[in-house]
Amino acid sequence: MAVSQKSLLASVPTQLFIGGEWRDSLSAQTFPVHDPATGGVLTEVADATIADGTLALDAAVAAQQDWATTPPRERGEILRRAFELITERADEFALLMTLEMGKPVAEARGEVAYGAEFFRWFSEEAVRIHGRYAVNPAGGSRLLTMNKPVGPAFMITPWNFPLAMGTRKIGPAIAAGCTMVMKPASETPLTMLALAALLTEAGLPDGVLNVITTSDTASVSEPIIRDPRLRKLTFTGSTAVGKLLVEQSAEQLLRVSMELGGNAPFLVFDDADVDAAVEGAMLAKMRNIGEACTSANRFLVHESVAEEFAAALARRMGALTVGKGTKAGVEVGPLITDKARDGVHELVTDAVDRGARVLTGGEKVAGRGHFYAPTVLTEVPADARLLREEIFGPVAPVTTFADEDEAVRLANDTEYGLVAYAYTRDLGRVIRVSEALEFGMVGVNTGIVSNAAAPFGGVKHSGFGREGGFEGIHEYLETTYVSLNP
Repeated sequence: MAVSQKSLLASVPTQLFIGGEWRDSLSAQTFPVHDPATGGVLTEVADATIADGTLALDAAVAAQQDWATTPPRERGEILRRAFELITERADEFALLMTLEMGKPVAEARGEVAYGAEFFRWFSEEAVRIHGRYAVNPAGGSRLLTMNKPVGPAFMITPWNFPLAMGTRKIGPAIAAGCTMVMKPASETPLTMLALAALLTEAGLPDGVLNVITTSDTASVSEPIIRDPRLRKLTFTGSTAVGKLLVEQSAEQLLRVSMELGGNAPFLVFDDADVDAAVEGAMLAKMRNIGEACTSANRFLVHESVAEEFAAALARRMGALTVGKGTKAGVEVGPLITDKARDGVHELVTDAVDRGARVLTGGEKVAGRGHFYAPTVLTEVPADARLLREEIFGPVAPVTTFADEDEAVRLANDTEYGLVAYAYTRDLGRVIRVSEALEFGMVGVNTGIVSNAAAPFGGVKHSGFGREGGFEGIHEYLETTYVSLNP
């Protein structure tokens, strides 16, 4: 039987989760969580203070030694149970994400499956933390290396993927034997609080995961980051904030992983299957309403197929149904805040003022909520801001190129380097372009690259470190070398 919105919200914890206990903020203050589709208040959650943050780190530090010595198989089984519980409650998690973030329920179910997969993947990696034994090339001694948990980690996650951004950090930390303090986005804290409750049910010991919600992230986070007991910082969010956090982390020389902004190019070559490219473009652009760091931000299309591609994309984008994500048939939900919607419209207006042509959309949707019409622009000039800045909304600017060299040059002409997409049927071009693109990930003839079994992350101003894949767990491990003289 489907759960109702009222009963679901009543079942989600709204307090801080510290040392295995649900507790109010020391200030006894709360802050509201809003529904972006209506602007209404869903509920209130505890508003953590600096002192609450210290208590959360205290709990993580106290639990670290016992957790680090917990058998890997036991850690993996907890993750496996959590994966199964999330899968069983997919509808509840999907509805909760839709309520606090806005994405349609059908798409939220996709995030539940994707987010849960990190727990299944890292449940298997927990028992595959390997060391190395070798003979000294010069003879005599033996070389032994071992991997150990980094130690207490501080995690800051964004609002756009409330479940998956948490599971892909929590999963490898649990598998590696690290304790955590998690700070979810103030716009979407409910999914993380529900996940903490589920992990407790799955058998995670007290203090391994601590969750603090706050309306003042900067003030609460900085003392945690500067505390000498913390050993790891991981953040997903904007490049500007990431740079500030890296500066703060330098005081304690923390292990740091940063998954930051993107400006993804979507290349369509003259030999591409245009219909397939449009299908991929819809996935790369409209996943999560365009509010994703992996979202295609610039459509670079060969001049011989640009008109055909843009017209087909505009037809598809213009036919999408916009509305509250809980309603049947809705394909595009609201943006997270009115400020976010204003920012998207400002970028569109700037492009149009500079000469871009609107094929569809280009305007705010009237009425309650933070809705913006799916938009396709052509004839976008090179100096338009939306070719340089992350749009984070349902807007597709189309520009052209003449040859492969120009396509690569335009694609790389950005400070960001998270993901790029390319559509072509030429295998040689696939290799050449993939090697030439300055991005941490490349999607060839596909509009989705995210996969729990693959290393997610970027280069340049898109950050460093990887989440997922075999590489993901190593972000939470330190290497010790032992020289043995037999």
